[in-house]
Amino acid sequence: MSLVGPRPERPEFVEKLKERIPYYSERHSVQPGITGWALLHYAYASSEEGAIEKLQYDLYYVKNHGLALDIMTILQTVEVVLWGKGAR
Repeated sequence: MSLVGPRPERPEFVEKLKERIPYYSERHSVQPGITGWALLHYAYASSEEGAIEKLQYDLYYVKNHGLALDIMTILQTVEVVLWGKGAR
């Protein structure tokens, strides 16, 4: 597990979502993380529609991951933890 990356999902949900949502397995091409781009920009996803929205942020991270995006994600995570800002 990495510090920054797509948040891991429970295995039973992953199998169902991989069957129903195109490109869902692409989010697994990078290591999962404690914090992530989708976590900062989208509230908890409790439906398939929410998982699709969250996947868009995960795919953005997969495509653009690098030191700059990781640092920005860590700084925004600190801001959320200290001042409660962010997606709800």
